[in-house]
Amino acid sequence: MSSNVYGIDLGTCNLKVFCKATGKVLNEKNTIAIINKNQLYAYGDAAYAMYEKAPEHINVTFPVVNGVIADFNNVQNMIFDFIERGSKGKTKGAEYVVAVPTDITEVEKKAFYDMFYKSKVKPKNVQLVEKPIADAVGLGLDVNEPTGVMVVDIGADTTEISVISLGGLVLSDLLHFGGKRIDESIMSYIRHEFNLVIGQKTASVLKENLASGLPGREETMVIVGRDLVSGLPVEMEISAATVYEAIKDNLESICTSIKMILEKTPPELAKDIIHSGIYITGGGSQIKDLDELFTNITNIKVNRCEEPEESVVRGLMAIVSEEKYKHLTFTMKTRIIK
Repeated sequence: MSSNVYGIDLGTCNLKVFCKATGKVLNEKNTIAIINKNQLYAYGDAAYAMYEKAPEHINVTFPVVNGVIADFNNVQNMIFDFIERGSKGKTKGAEYVVAVPTDITEVEKKAFYDMFYKSKVKPKNVQLVEKPIADAVGLGLDVNEPTGVMVVDIGADTTEISVISLGGLVLSDLLHFGGKRIDESIMSYIRHEFNLVIGQKTASVLKENLASGLPGREETMVIVGRDLVSGLPVEMEISAATVYEAIKDNLESICTSIKMILEKTPPELAKDIIHSGIYITGGGSQIKDLDELFTNITNIKVNRCEEPEESVVRGLMAIVSEEKYKHLTFTMKTRIIK
């Protein structure tokens, strides 16, 4: 591969880009602000700052939904402007390696491919990598070995549970809920229990500061919301116990899915997973004591990682840099569209 290579992880919540020429990882919110219905007004962190605060004529959205591109043209414009500004590298004639979810259709995967292949930058080459494979490589695991590895990636809209061996997926399950569904559960619970309406950003802050996989956390946090009875804004102190009650059903759903994948795993691979443990990654994996919850449910040790939101893009860094991982990529020309 040439030195001018970009690794792209187009997540629901964050856009991560690795530039091989500079060795830098760019990370911004995958958010766009549209004005006059079709004009791109702002994107990234600047657009996210407008979320839940913008007037009616500015529409702030997340253009990737459940791992699938929902706003092709604006996402395309955002990505290339973001790359040009952030990396200051050449985008024309470059190579692009893009991480894609596994359990989406071939047509949806082709949308990721076409976003770069049919763009004005006229890339030299566009290749795709299954996201769980990139995740495992980013965790420092040698996926080429005949050893079973289990990775649980808890993203914003999706949770992907995968068993990997010999550079391929043995089993994979894509759940259509993640961190955003947890935020919504917190919003719904506080509205029901306290007659208090809060925004998704506030719910996300509560999740980040008070959420826990196990009961017993004692911290509290003061938030501001709108009282349903008086209609006025009020301050209220929310406890970690309240947040746990709000999210425990969501975490139980993830536990159930992990157990179902383990039940389908061939015995020899299951032996490897027991030996090495389950790896959790993605932004949602940062919930306190989540590893202990999964261990209690499965009786298998659970491994956390540093900067879990960037494990996929770190895997793409290794895949574009090391020859032994080159075979993990594929192009849509080699796939049959269903």
